[in-house]
Amino acid sequence: MPETNNSLPMHIAVIMDGNGRWAAARSLPRSAGHREGAKAVRRTLEAARDMGIKYLTLYAFSTENWTRPQEEIHTLMQLLERTLDEYQKSAQKEDYRILISGERSRLPAGTLAKMDALVRSTAQNKGLTVNLALNYGARQEITRAVNQILKEGLAEVTPQDIARRLYQPEIPDPELIIRTSGEERLSNFLLWQAAYSEFYFTPVLWPDFNKEELQKAVDAYRARKRRFGGI
Repeated sequence: MPETNNSLPMHIAVIMDGNGRWAAARSLPRSAGHREGAKAVRRTLEAARDMGIKYLTLYAFSTENWTRPQEEIHTLMQLLERTLDEYQKSAQKEDYRILISGERSRLPAGTLAKMDALVRSTAQNKGLTVNLALNYGARQEITRAVNQILKEGLAEVTPQDIARRLYQPEIPDPELIIRTSGEERLSNFLLWQAAYSEFYFTPVLWPDFNKEELQKAVDAYRARKRRFGGI
């Protein structure tokens, strides 16, 4: 029988899209859109926590984002470090557990140090787990897992072997993936984990995303029947 969605999704993943378009619509620099996007992140964390969501994965910076103008990348890294500093102060109070998924290569040393300190300091927290996808690409994640298997010399590979070698194997697959700004694609995000995820696409630009928009996405998810290949 199809599984009805009587309960909240345990894990929600979000492709946060539209900062640049939000800024352009207001004749502002793209950096202004990214700053407003950071505020939307804080609102979403609070909303997810208040709703009882257990895991929230946020696509913060992709491996493809390095092709953007150097000035914008520099601005994004500065904003990321400030955000990590803010989380260092607030995560304990809010009981957030912070995880980071992605390749460490190319990230500035200062950013890596702040990331590691934040992960260590929140490791024992029991509230909402926030998984930040930084310098993340799903194809790279799967390739990394396969290379680990090759190094270990396994003669035969199961799906479980790959899943155990992904960035965060202890996190359940997302039941719901949200993408803002009207785009309807995954953009190299959680390709393995999204095998049976429900998708929710909204025209709302990420800086305008709030508790009400998150509730709409969850309501849409709960209205669906999940068959997992059955009837």
